[in-house]
Amino acid sequence: MYHNLRKDFKSYLLTLGDGSRLELMMRPGMTEGRALGACHISLSVGSKEAVDEMTERLRNDGYEVTDGPRTTGDGYYESAIVGVDGNMIEITV
Repeated sequence: MYHNLRKDFKSYLLTLGDGSRLELMMRPGMTEGRALGACHISLSVGSKEAVDEMTERLRNDGYEVTDGPRTTGDGYYESAIVGVDGNMIEITV
């Protein structure tokens, strides 16, 4: 379990047999009306440089970059954009 005390955010990562992972998250105050972040997908692009490049490419294409690129409290290097469906897409190493 990862726990960010400042945001009172808790997360569990479950690794499946094929290497894909499922993250279960909890943060007080999240409701159905605040789905951004509660429902999202995370894509690995392989390196910090690729995260930076993809983030800039998407920003230049008009996507809203809501966070990053940065190293998160639990050690992931990532950025976040709002996809065409309104859900968050994380771009990570």
